[in-house]
Amino acid sequence: MKNLLVTGYRANELGIFNQKHPGIPYIKQAIRSKLLTLIEEGAEWVITPGQYGVDLWACEVVIELKQQYPELKLSIISAFMNPEEKWSDDKKEYFEEIMRNVDYYGVVSKQPYAGPWQFQARDELLFRKTEHILLVYDEENGPGSPRYIKEKALKKHQEDGYGITLIYSEDIQNIADEISASIIPEDGNGEEIDWI
Repeated sequence: MKNLLVTGYRANELGIFNQKHPGIPYIKQAIRSKLLTLIEEGAEWVITPGQYGVDLWACEVVIELKQQYPELKLSIISAFMNPEEKWSDDKKEYFEEIMRNVDYYGVVSKQPYAGPWQFQARDELLFRKTEHILLVYDEENGPGSPRYIKEKALKKHQEDGYGITLIYSEDIQNIADEISASIIPEDGNGEEIDWI
């Protein structure tokens, strides 16, 4: 496996509307944990669709991991031109900061958003260009947009052995619990931390 697709929920699907949400570090830690294993197994490129949410948090993790793995490369493949155009200024700034550290940026449709066909074309390209997916998705938390990616990944897995690694909400909650257990106040009255 050389090329790894990483994606999952959009931030709004998790009830996250800014970068200060307390759940983001736990999601990033879950991504980091699985990514380290996949890098050790041969992943050289991490490719995301670049949507605001899991995609960009994964980009942050890869940028940090490049210090440890300088040969690791990061790519964003968007469905259409200027996907951040209607985002708030702080989200645009965040996206631009990530873009400064991306090794390759491409778009499938060289026009602004025109319809769902652009997402379908992007997904087809992403599956053609990758051998494995790391997907943050949990059916128990509602369907959400990653459902379609998971269905395509399962079909590709059955057809040609495409690799699938999932991160469930339980994985993220376990990380939150571990971290909260390590920072319990001296009086022992720590509270459970929910990542969403």
